[in-house]
Amino acid sequence: MEEVSVTREQLAETGAGKAVNEVAKCKSGTKPLRERAKALVAKWKEAVAKARAESDAGGGTRAMPNLPLQHGCPSLLAACEKPTDWAAVRKGLTVDMSVPEVDWCTPGSAAALVALDEFIKERLRIFAEKRNDPNVHASSDLSPYLHFGQLSAQRMALTVKKSGGKSEGIASFLEEAVVRRELSDNFVFYQPNYDSLDGAAGWARDSLELHAKDKREHVYTLEQLDKAQTHEDLWNAAQRQMVATGKMHGFMRMYWAKKILEWSPSPAEAHKRAIYLNDRYSLDGRDPNGYVGIGWAIMGTHDMGWTERAIFGKIRFMNYNGCKRKFDIARYVAKWGAKGPVVFPSSSSKKEDDNAPAAKKQKQ
Repeated sequence: MEEVSVTREQLAETGAGKAVNEVAKCKSGTKPLRERAKALVAKWKEAVAKARAESDAGGGTRAMPNLPLQHGCPSLLAACEKPTDWAAVRKGLTVDMSVPEVDWCTPGSAAALVALDEFIKERLRIFAEKRNDPNVHASSDLSPYLHFGQLSAQRMALTVKKSGGKSEGIASFLEEAVVRRELSDNFVFYQPNYDSLDGAAGWARDSLELHAKDKREHVYTLEQLDKAQTHEDLWNAAQRQMVATGKMHGFMRMYWAKKILEWSPSPAEAHKRAIYLNDRYSLDGRDPNGYVGIGWAIMGTHDMGWTERAIFGKIRFMNYNGCKRKFDIARYVAKWGAKGPVVFPSSSSKKEDDNAPAAKKQKQ
């Protein structure tokens, strides 16, 4: 490296290092999965084409690389013996250091396979029945490994399918891990406005616009939402769970996003806030699953029209009383509320309903 004047800084500006830094610079609302990636790859191709043109001008291309033939191999062992200055590496990263690290998720492909095995042995049998109960640890906890490419979705699905577990659990898990995942990838790939209300279906966008100026009983700032400073203990607990663990229970993430719609100045602002908070704190943020999950909750992505009501329009409604009927709210709040411990969950008169389906639902 020294002979050919290749510095560590130059290496950091190529390949994966460059890609990571470029994506890290993306702000909420941009499209790192598409535009930034395309632009970056285009730059690489231009650089390669230019280098090849210069090489051709100097005597034509060769079947064998020039560098190993013209320069002796440096002592790689000597370089490997030097300890890596991880503090210096971390200092050069463009990341939000105010977001706390988590200790429940060990990174790496080996750890991913261990986590998959634990899920199959310990929780797959209760997945179908308990996956929507925030007080029961029935989820797979595999989304971070999928997001960072440390576990293949195909391998995960095939391993679960061949596990010999309860058929109900396997079917329910594959519905989420394959069908819903593929729908999310498909939506983000083909819908250029996947991260804004412009990507909503016509019926949903029209309905939200019609109710955009409806009176809201509570309106919070982004900072208040970020710090879990709302009037509602359940929502605050869900936000704290996400901040503390980098993960929020799947059922609560739906409720969490719908309340952001209810408590924000406008649907567009609500959508933007939900993406910002999810991408900032969730280990599986900046992912098609997150964009589509928020889209489902706020702009009816992959859903249909429901009973029309204030603020929500025809978007599916969820409320506190509905959650109370489904699980023990007090228990969840005690665990993740202001005075509750910050630890990862272990396995162990007429009230308004969530959704009274309209007599005439608008089908899309």
